[in-house]
Amino acid sequence: MASKKSSTRASPMAAAAASTLLFTLLLVLPVPAVSSSDAEEAVVSRFREYLRIDTAQPAPDYAAAVAFLRGQAGAAGLEARTLELVAGKPLLLLRWPGRRPSLPSLLLNSHTDVVPSEPHKWDHPPFSAALDEASGRIYARGSQARFDFLSPRLLKISIFGCLDMKCVGMQYLEAIRRLRSAGFIPDRNIYLTFVPDEEIGGHEGIEAFVSSKEFKDMNVGLVLDEGLASPGEEYRVFYGERSPWWLTIKAKGAPGHGAKLYDGSAMENLMKSVEAIRRFRTSQFDLVKSGAKAEGDVVSVNFAYLKAGTPTPTGFVMNLQPSEAEIGLDIRLPPSVHTEALEKRLAEEWAPSSRNLTFEFKQKTSVLDNFGKPAVTPADSSNVWWALFEEAVKRAGGKLGKPEIFPASTDARYFRFLSKDEYLTGIGIYESIIRTLATFKDSNVDDESRAEL
Repeated sequence: MASKKSSTRASPMAAAAASTLLFTLLLVLPVPAVSSSDAEEAVVSRFREYLRIDTAQPAPDYAAAVAFLRGQAGAAGLEARTLELVAGKPLLLLRWPGRRPSLPSLLLNSHTDVVPSEPHKWDHPPFSAALDEASGRIYARGSQARFDFLSPRLLKISIFGCLDMKCVGMQYLEAIRRLRSAGFIPDRNIYLTFVPDEEIGGHEGIEAFVSSKEFKDMNVGLVLDEGLASPGEEYRVFYGERSPWWLTIKAKGAPGHGAKLYDGSAMENLMKSVEAIRRFRTSQFDLVKSGAKAEGDVVSVNFAYLKAGTPTPTGFVMNLQPSEAEIGLDIRLPPSVHTEALEKRLAEEWAPSSRNLTFEFKQKTSVLDNFGKPAVTPADSSNVWWALFEEAVKRAGGKLGKPEIFPASTDARYFRFLSKDEYLTGIGIYESIIRTLATFKDSNVDDESRAEL
């Protein structure tokens, strides 16, 4: 078979763990009235300042983002280090020392880059952080995001409240400001990371970091990271997530005059594959539309691009059938999927070599954990971190939804704004979560307790 396949890649966080299991929760609560005090206005002002920094791929201004965040860290009383594990890709590492530093630490992770935008399709410029005073909505790329909760030994949980993901990074900092002002001191060390390149795979960001000595020295026991936004009234609970397969399919065929009818052209070969993929996509989507399955339980296939034709200064040559054509696919697989069957479908139906088709993976993430089992997490009392997390959510007034598999996020217009009241409420939620997780002690006696004894 004339095809190339990259090696299956586990997620960066999974690679750092003996076992990485998945859990996600969507954080959207009924929003109480918030007074417009000077303190709250200052919080919103800091958030908007961060949003105005253009960190869109493919040319993010990481230097400006790190400089701003270091200033915020200093104001919050946090220790700060800038690591450049890859040239031009700074990673900011902050630390809030705990009273018992030998306990496994808590890591609050977020990324500084955001996806590109189409400014002419926005009501407000994507990096203006425009505030609609009437509705309280803040419009900006990165104003909404999601957040995950990961334990290298036990689970990965996501709590989602806004989309991709500058709001979460700032909510971490604002929650810590509040906790410090209240005199709270964590038992375990708390770290914050602001990492680059998440939107393009994280290979020169978090993946490089989790392989570093700095990460190993942190003794991380639990990680909060991003998840997915939702307009619902409950915390959506995700006990696993779909894994991305990004690939290209290339077709070749004899070139010919645009008026000639003949078999085996590149476009004909490719369009047969497109039709087969479209039928599969429709069958999966129909399961979601009918309510038979949730979005996270099906295999989604979407066309990322189509490339063909002979370009000219004003467009394309219109009377020539090209000798090559290509499509890009974004496929998302739930943990329960039979990957071997899908690869067989790809090789025999979507990109058969008999039609002069080849395929190549650009990214292929495993649906299994490091033990070869589906990467899912129990959402019950047998999971100590889940029990703690559930306690923190309930204490903050949250209501949990039915556990589900986390589907991929979309760049829908609805997610381009965030209410300032929701942002302020989210800070209080993080305050409760950080306080609960930072004071949990497992059954093992830590070094400081032994010294006291």
